[in-house]
Amino acid sequence: MGTEPSVGTDDGVEVDHRRAARYVAPVFVVGLVNLVILLGWGLNPLWAFAILPPVLFLSGIGWVAFGHGFHERPGESDSNR
Repeated sequence: MGTEPSVGTDDGVEVDHRRAARYVAPVFVVGLVNLVILLGWGLNPLWAFAILPPVLFLSGIGWVAFGHGFHERPGESDSNR
């Protein structure tokens, strides 16, 4: 009884959420660390939290893109290698 990392969708596209999270996690963590550093320097919290929406947006877009395999050639998947 193994776990399946890919989830099939109705249109036949496989989504790999775990791999996408692994690829996007460093960008997300670096963004949060920058937020903590800015707050630690005593910057006004309003300005420090101004970087949070772009970090979350780019992490979300990256997660969707990597999850749906934008980096693979058409017709190529992990099972074809």
